[in-house]
Amino acid sequence: MIELLSGNEAIARGAFEAGVTVASGYPGTPSTEILEALVAHRDKVYCEWAPNEKVALEVAAGACLAGARCLVTMKHVGLNVAADPLMTLAYIGTVGGLVICVGDDPGMHSSQNEQDTRHFARFAKVPIFEPSDSQEAKDFTTLAFEISERFTTPVILRTTTRVSHSRSLVTLGERQETGRAIKFEKDPPRFVPIPLWGRVMRTKLEDRLGKLRELAENCAANHVEWSDRKLGIITGSISYQYVREIFPDASVLKLGLSFPFPDALIREFAAGVEQVLVVEELDDILEEHIRSLGIACKGRQFVPGIGELSPGRLAQAKAAMEGKSFSIPAPPAQAADLPARPPVLCPGCPHRSVFYALAQHDVIVTGDIGCYSLGVFKPLSRIDTILCMGGGITLAHGMDKAGEKRKIVGIVGDSTFFHSGLTGLLNIVYNRGVSTIIVVDNRTTAMTGHQDHPGTGRTLMGETTVAASIEELARACGVKRVRTVNPYDLHATQQAITEELNASEPSLIVSSAPCVLREKKRPGPQRKINSEVCKKCGLCLKLGCPAAEGAKGAAPVINEVLCAGCGMCEQVCKFGAVAAVEEGL
Repeated sequence: MIELLSGNEAIARGAFEAGVTVASGYPGTPSTEILEALVAHRDKVYCEWAPNEKVALEVAAGACLAGARCLVTMKHVGLNVAADPLMTLAYIGTVGGLVICVGDDPGMHSSQNEQDTRHFARFAKVPIFEPSDSQEAKDFTTLAFEISERFTTPVILRTTTRVSHSRSLVTLGERQETGRAIKFEKDPPRFVPIPLWGRVMRTKLEDRLGKLRELAENCAANHVEWSDRKLGIITGSISYQYVREIFPDASVLKLGLSFPFPDALIREFAAGVEQVLVVEELDDILEEHIRSLGIACKGRQFVPGIGELSPGRLAQAKAAMEGKSFSIPAPPAQAADLPARPPVLCPGCPHRSVFYALAQHDVIVTGDIGCYSLGVFKPLSRIDTILCMGGGITLAHGMDKAGEKRKIVGIVGDSTFFHSGLTGLLNIVYNRGVSTIIVVDNRTTAMTGHQDHPGTGRTLMGETTVAASIEELARACGVKRVRTVNPYDLHATQQAITEELNASEPSLIVSSAPCVLREKKRPGPQRKINSEVCKKCGLCLKLGCPAAEGAKGAAPVINEVLCAGCGMCEQVCKFGAVAAVEEGL
């Protein structure tokens, strides 16, 4: 059977066909849809959203040591969080196959940095596969499980945004059950890396890496496509597709298993062509290694290492190599006249009132990773820093202890709080900080597509479970001042923030209201502005709501198509010009 699948759907299918029985991950673009597709096979595969990526990998590690085949999913910055167990799991090794699928985001479409996961493969000394389309995404996933079990090693499968979200035809196969009994066999010298046994593991890791290098030389994922031998291109991942389009006549060495490096194959290919060009997305990892082999090659001086590669950018590189000029075509003319569409909080977003209330105070706001990061843009302009998941809490404490004179407010979302906020909050209390922390709780992991988390009371498998309480957890950490507000009550929100900013001890405010996009219903009746009463002060426009539209010197109007009925505009209007629209009018 052949189906049209995205790369993420194909990875899920490959895991299913490989006989995976346990899958864990944390949602993050571009990898989120893998588990969302795999959970359709819940009769065969147990799937879960973990609180964070470290937990997800540790869960999978435990399951694989008991004999199960396990898949872990995350985005590239999530591997930073999971790096601790990864480094030691490479020493311990695996029993059942374990594949870590990591979605890189060249171009930073929805990420705070542009790191290259291939560094982690070399760092941890584990193999990494890089598919270039959906068929390879499925095939490489099943192959990765075979390699994992054959060499008792975790394996990384690196995708990119373009591979994850592009669709192509995939030939499906049947599920292959491993037939292995789930039973952990005690063997402390193998599974307990105290120094006595860890030093032995270290030696075995190098021996395993040597065997993996032999595998890379003959692996079907690495192959040569001979053509015109004037130019030979070494590439992999989505870059391979661009190379085939822009350099149709060149010979190509395609590396699907890109680490360990297949040195003999690289040397053989380089010897068969007149010049070598390395085309890789992001860091010049391949190029650096090829040069270390004493092979002259071109690469970074022509192929950009910042941003997402594309056929147009590669065509520019080709022109530069040939001493020609090439300009990437401009967007179609019909797009040139469209109005700018800056990123903005959705109409009716419950987070808006928090930022509006904070704008009334001279405070520093340390933000975090989530859709609420949009609070940095005008007219709200109420986020000053963003670093990483949980950083909204810990950066606030750091500024406090540095002696910053202004009040500091840390903001995190509900999913982020469970991901990595608890330890930071505990640190504030333990070390006698006085920061005010706000958890903007919209009852979901909104930015990545409304996934559940420990506070929603639902699992990825669709089961009802305990809904962890942010307030109770905060009290357990020692926070005495804990309060919950309805963000649609702007006055109550402003009052709570003002009171907590004046407190001389740490406090936590939970702004609790569900995401309007997930609820798919208005929190209240739509509003309308009476132009005869309106004083054109523009105060309602300072909420930054897309539904409130206004030109300079004219009375604002509320777009009835966009209005979600949150009522914030009515609450900020001092002249009673905004009123609810009766149903049916």
